[in-house]
Amino acid sequence: MNYWLIKSEGECYSIDDLKRDKKIAWEGVRNYQARNFMMNGMHVGDLALFHHSNGNDKNPTGIYGLAKVVSKVHPDMSAQDKKHEHYDPKATKEKPIWYCVDFAFVEKFKIPLTLKEIKSDDVLKHMVVAQRGSRLSISPVSELQFKRIETLL
Repeated sequence: MNYWLIKSEGECYSIDDLKRDKKIAWEGVRNYQARNFMMNGMHVGDLALFHHSNGNDKNPTGIYGLAKVVSKVHPDMSAQDKKHEHYDPKATKEKPIWYCVDFAFVEKFKIPLTLKEIKSDDVLKHMVVAQRGSRLSISPVSELQFKRIETLL
């Protein structure tokens, strides 16, 4: 099993939205490295920490819950929808370019693990999300880091 961190702006799509929807295609990723993680690294059953980015005092940036990969990789249809904000005119049915997986809700944490807490922890400070300038919406998480987060929550 692999572990991941997936980021979404809490005001755009939150862990509560995933809880309501139960399952969603993780569309709109337009970074090749993040896409490649979905295409080549993610497998059904992998767990993902759901991270809210761009937080505020009331809802700080941090990890709010847990999701699970529930589908194999498939074309990201938002790239081919001219009305969608993530439309890419280079993406076609024959050559989709962009791919995604589906995530299902697993759990919302009672309290979030804030980015400040992640950066101050000796194990977690090495996570991609804690690195200065990191903007990846999907990043791998080591088993050690994942287990550390479990002990903190």
